[in-house]
Amino acid sequence: MPEMRNQNYPEPERRERDRDYRRDRDYKRDRDYRRDRGNESYREDRSTGHRYEDRTRNYREPDQEVYTPYDSTNEEALYNLKYIVTSRGLCQVVQFFVNLLIVICAGVPYSNPGRYRDLASLGGLYYYYYGGAQAFTTQEAAKVNELDDLFYKLKLPTYIFSMACGGALMVYALVTLALGVFRVTYRYPAVLLPEAVLDGLISLGYIPAVAFYFIKLKETYSNPICKQREEMYMSKGIKGYECSLSGTDIAGGFFGVMGVFVFMLSAVLAVRAFRAVRRMKQQREAENNSF
Repeated sequence: MPEMRNQNYPEPERRERDRDYRRDRDYKRDRDYRRDRGNESYREDRSTGHRYEDRTRNYREPDQEVYTPYDSTNEEALYNLKYIVTSRGLCQVVQFFVNLLIVICAGVPYSNPGRYRDLASLGGLYYYYYGGAQAFTTQEAAKVNELDDLFYKLKLPTYIFSMACGGALMVYALVTLALGVFRVTYRYPAVLLPEAVLDGLISLGYIPAVAFYFIKLKETYSNPICKQREEMYMSKGIKGYECSLSGTDIAGGFFGVMGVFVFMLSAVLAVRAFRAVRRMKQQREAENNSF
């Protein structure tokens, strides 16, 4: 039976309405087909008076926090333990241990007066095991002990000076390391400039300090007291009391030379860190101003 709804319309108007009807029918059919297939990119069109809210809606959990890198500018961490494994942190750790080794190398001879122990004079088994006929007599033992005490007093100032300098630089290395861990150098980059200057001066100061260290040791070992003491021990075939640099003396000088390079490297890293922090802060200020 033919449709009766278009019989009262003129022919042009009827054709236009039929075309609109077919277009709407095809659109609905296509919409239902796409919906059945589950196309996620499809969004249902609504009238201009009532927009579909899913297009502009921001899906977010009620308790979910939105983080941006600029939120950390006001609340920064109090400390950063990862600083220790950075180039500056490792350099400051090396500074500490280099000066600790200097203190140890100076502390070994400082704590050892090196006095002669006349165990052979006790007689019995001590006489055979600790010298026998080659042991010093009572008068010779007293003379050797006197020379040992004089020689110990001669070398004492050099080792005290070494331990004092090494201990002070250990404290300095710990202070600079603490400044980095607690982010003081990040909050106040100007602190890095005096740190770089001090590191450079300390590095240059190691050179005359090491030279003075070996000069004083040479004077001590060239002293007549040391020579006389060495001769008395050599007369009995006792070794280990020669007037020459010991292993701890050489090691202390070697660690002093290491300090020259370690502190100079620390000065260079401090300057680079100052430039990097200042550049980063300038970029962050520019980005904050742009928002």
